[in-house]
Amino acid sequence: MSDELHQLRQDIDRLDREILERLSQRARNAQRIGEVKQGNLYRPEREAQVLRRVAEENPGPLPDQAVQRIFREIMSACLALEQPMRVVYLGPAGTFSESAARKHFGSAPIFAPQATIEDAFRMVESGSADYCVVPVENSTEGAVGGTLDLLLASRLKVCGEVSLRIHQHLMSKAGEAADIRTVYSHPQSLAQCHEWLNRHLPSAARVPVTSNAEAARRAAGEEGAAAIAGEAAAELYGLPILAHRIEDDPRNTTRFLVLGQHDAGVSGRDKTSLVCSTPNRPGAVHQLLEPLARHGVSMTKLESRPARHGMWEYMFYIDIEGHQADPAVAAALAELEARASFVKVLGSYPVAAI
Repeated sequence: MSDELHQLRQDIDRLDREILERLSQRARNAQRIGEVKQGNLYRPEREAQVLRRVAEENPGPLPDQAVQRIFREIMSACLALEQPMRVVYLGPAGTFSESAARKHFGSAPIFAPQATIEDAFRMVESGSADYCVVPVENSTEGAVGGTLDLLLASRLKVCGEVSLRIHQHLMSKAGEAADIRTVYSHPQSLAQCHEWLNRHLPSAARVPVTSNAEAARRAAGEEGAAAIAGEAAAELYGLPILAHRIEDDPRNTTRFLVLGQHDAGVSGRDKTSLVCSTPNRPGAVHQLLEPLARHGVSMTKLESRPARHGMWEYMFYIDIEGHQADPAVAAALAELEARASFVKVLGSYPVAAI
């Protein structure tokens, strides 16, 4: 062993000891915060600020996302010392919703899958869980209507968002693609891989199921069957991946919302979600949105959905840049409430950090 290599390893050992000591100091401070602070200890805006800061100050050579993932796990472990959390998501285990939950909260919380999005809402509403993570829209297939309907009726607040790049994989215990007779997957995943399936498995039956994890479970126990799902499902059910990243659009992304009993404070780079309605008359939507433009508030999403209380009446789901506590946003929302027949602010929260 060269002298230089020996010295480098000694330096790494010394740095590891220093890192461990600093982590212990941070954890002790976190414990003390838990003793001093009253009420909810999880502050999404604080975590978002930390993740942005470490990316801005990162000197390399580690990429920003790697540094942010490390700090996410540090914050997750420290928060568990202050306040153990229970997070629910649309299950079963191995779904993209689970991946989104772990991406946002790190690995320290207790994660519990739920059979439906409604069940996930109800767990948090009843106090049986602290937060839920549910899909709200996909870049290819559009909005998740069930989530939008539940947001309208629920008292939960949006306190975070997660953007997850969706990579679909073909997995099966069949030796090769020619042996596959049936492909199971969630209907949205089948749609996202439609062209690939036409080219490579045109004769295989496409069977929609409730989740990609359920697809993997079925494929694991059925000869000649395959599933389209993520890597987590392949690992969970012991399925070899026969083809990687088969989604038709390589930019395919799903957005998830984090819901709890509170929204988030101002982080400096925020988003506000709301739902509103207006009487069905000419120019009503323009009049509804005009205050946003006049106060310089950018709208990033507008989604209409039929209202349940009347024929040809609609609810409008809107995302805007900024926090409801920001002066311009507050002024625009006040005018919007004066013009609309119904307004509900769903929450203000940090823009997805990673």
